[in-house]
Amino acid sequence: MPGQRLTIAAGLTLLLAVAVSPDAKADETGVSENRILLGQAAALAGPSSALGQGMRQGILAAFAEINARGGVHGRKLELISRDDGYDPDRSMAQTTELIERDKVFALIGAVGTPTTAATVPIAQAKGVPFIGPFSGAAFLRTPDLHNVVNIRASYAAEAEAWIKHLTEDLHVRSIAIFYQDDAFGRDGLAGVKAALDKRHMELTAEGTFERNTRAVGSALRTLKRTEPEAVVMVGTYGPCAEFIKLAHKSGFDPIFVNISFVGASSLAKELGPEGKGVIVSQVVPFPWDASVKVVADYQAAEKALDPNLKPDFVSLEGYLSGRLVAAALEMAGPNPTRAEMLRLINDVGRFDISGDVMTFGPKTQDLPPKVFLTVIQADGTFKAVDRL
Repeated sequence: MPGQRLTIAAGLTLLLAVAVSPDAKADETGVSENRILLGQAAALAGPSSALGQGMRQGILAAFAEINARGGVHGRKLELISRDDGYDPDRSMAQTTELIERDKVFALIGAVGTPTTAATVPIAQAKGVPFIGPFSGAAFLRTPDLHNVVNIRASYAAEAEAWIKHLTEDLHVRSIAIFYQDDAFGRDGLAGVKAALDKRHMELTAEGTFERNTRAVGSALRTLKRTEPEAVVMVGTYGPCAEFIKLAHKSGFDPIFVNISFVGASSLAKELGPEGKGVIVSQVVPFPWDASVKVVADYQAAEKALDPNLKPDFVSLEGYLSGRLVAAALEMAGPNPTRAEMLRLINDVGRFDISGDVMTFGPKTQDLPPKVFLTVIQADGTFKAVDRL
């Protein structure tokens, strides 16, 4: 898919021509008199497209909400989204285009560990903010990555929540893992092993699959032989759904636990009735609970953008990223710079987005991002797990 400018100032318009306005008078790249331009490289087509599209929709909803109120210091927020197909090489090319040709102020809503591993160094070398990547990878949380702003919990934190629930609440003693054979999957694997090691336990078995495929038969045979009570899963919705359905068909029915990156709503849709009882960890508030102020705001923003959009975890994460950018830019004043926005996020360290508190820098030690568990119901809806 070619580069797309997603302009929201007067409704959602899709433009293929991408250029910074020639009348821009601001000194900072991506900032003109009437707009601030941000860029997204993510999977917008292909087997993981629901993740990139969900993040995009959430960001757009946030930007539309802010723009309807007059923007940030009189400037509208605009988004260019480019399709990287969840492929590291394509992501590098698209990210380079966003920075060098499109001249975006910041990057936002990237999707995936292998892709961000390839693109973060590009952004870092250029001093471009890398906001809200849809990944819980450990490398994104290293102190030397000053341009990366994480709003979600780490995969290690999710793995700890899984293992705590399985061992302490459900008294499970044999656990296997099914994971994507790349940096994403191995990051999840490391988190699971660390959580098990704390409890003097080891994995019963490991099964892998290749990114952007549904070739899961070999992994299923490997895991089934060891008869684990639970299988934790680190992958996207397509192969994880395929694994669960094939497992049920073969008479293999352990407890299945999925990582937030899976795309919970897409997983539930793919599984249909077979999704009942599948656990998915989450890193954002429950997107259907409008009694929570930030969720009510998100639902209203999505409805205003497109009445046909349905709430889900992925687009809520995108919305939170978009709101954070707006809040930081508001604080930065009428002449924002990349460096100043990053400094503010880390120095302030605490942002209240409609009651949802995000922490950054040292303050994450006092209030780390939350993880909670949900379980898919027979009708495809989600219910929060009552206790960990």
